[in-house]
Amino acid sequence: MQPNTGAAAAIEFCDVAYTLPNGRVLFSGLNLEVRRGEMLVMLGRSGSGKTTALKLINRLLEPSAGEVRVNGTSVAQTDVIRLRRSIGYVIQDVGLFPHYTVERNIGLVPRIEGWDEGRIRGRVTELLKLAGLDDKLARRYPHELSGGQRQRVGVVRALAAEPAILLMDEPFGALDALSRDQLQREFLALQQRLGMTVVFVTHDLHEALLLGSRIALMEEGKLECVVSPEEFLRSSNPLAAAYVRAFGNGANVIAKRGPE
Repeated sequence: MQPNTGAAAAIEFCDVAYTLPNGRVLFSGLNLEVRRGEMLVMLGRSGSGKTTALKLINRLLEPSAGEVRVNGTSVAQTDVIRLRRSIGYVIQDVGLFPHYTVERNIGLVPRIEGWDEGRIRGRVTELLKLAGLDDKLARRYPHELSGGQRQRVGVVRALAAEPAILLMDEPFGALDALSRDQLQREFLALQQRLGMTVVFVTHDLHEALLLGSRIALMEEGKLECVVSPEEFLRSSNPLAAAYVRAFGNGANVIAKRGPE
């Protein structure tokens, strides 16, 4: 296995392999480091292995070989419940509990962690404000919200217990283009302000260029390259070049990020 690369690594994949239930090896020998405070975007087509790799971090799946480490400790040696409570997780369909109000959805993990009710209410109010949502929404149910509002609630729910790491799997993919663009920019500003470590899965190059500190390009279980957005646009990797040709206007997307 690859040695620990030091304090800068929040997450490490060390010679990791994953075999599907049908016996097909999805990937093997995966070595990847996610630095503290960065937003690493895993880019790839369906079936490339990016979502599987993401789920290995919080042990929704277990590797067939190798080791995944969080803050230098193997996740296999970490209590799975404690691990998942310490890592925020956001998916495309949000996963809000329909019979819970917004307040109960956001406060779920803090309540499990034993926070007192006053602290929970304060945290819910703080997070709704952070997401640009009216605190009156706290009493509403998910079906009473718009798609964009539900997605915002899903993101801040993942932040409720103040995790240092956030995993995001195509979180904005179901939204219309206008809502998606707005949420992408708001989330980028939020991540930079809070200094969170984020692993973000997408198949959209524009999203990867806008959000990523670095882009990890995967294809058929192989890690093709791990580079900055600017380097991606200049990459000699044939697959990266094909993405750039297909999506176009990549430099304009990077320019819209603005100063960090």
